[in-house]
Amino acid sequence: MKKITIIDGHPDPGEERFCHALAKAYAEGARGAGHEVRTVPLALLDFPVMRTAAEWEKGNLPAALKSAQAGIGWADHVVFVYPLWLGEMPALLKAFLEQVLRPGFAIDVGTRSLRSGRLVGKSARVIVTMGMPAPVYRWWFGSHSLRSFEWNILRFVGIHPVRKTLIGNVAGADPSTLAKRIAGIRDFGKEGT
Repeated sequence: MKKITIIDGHPDPGEERFCHALAKAYAEGARGAGHEVRTVPLALLDFPVMRTAAEWEKGNLPAALKSAQAGIGWADHVVFVYPLWLGEMPALLKAFLEQVLRPGFAIDVGTRSLRSGRLVGKSARVIVTMGMPAPVYRWWFGSHSLRSFEWNILRFVGIHPVRKTLIGNVAGADPSTLAKRIAGIRDFGKEGT
């Protein structure tokens, strides 16, 4: 059994958001299979945006993020669920990552090495929803922001392997299609992948 932390990265706390349903389905599947699960709902957290390199290197982690950072440290597997906004992850999720993946926790302090990641041994799944068809994002746009997230953030801090799930056409999808996608995410939770 795995220890899993789910980062629900949709900034809107509205219960009708599809990302929230996906995060909940993953958690249900994982708990049902006996995995230990912690969930971090970013939309309910209040924390400042980082503005300087000195703040990132030597500043204090905001109190509102201490349990989230501890959850990432505790987990064997970290799941990120978020919508694609303007071709990227939402700014709130990026601000969250800048805060929690600090030197001393996610990378060695003062190093410039590409092998300084301290989260080695953890795996991840990244689930991204979008309005466009997923193949368009994958092939036409080259999944540019998802590749950047995987290589420049997750792998940099040592998280590997990274599995990716793209869910397109969310806004216009009929309820039966969305229900199938939710069931698939629940299955990933059961597997702990």
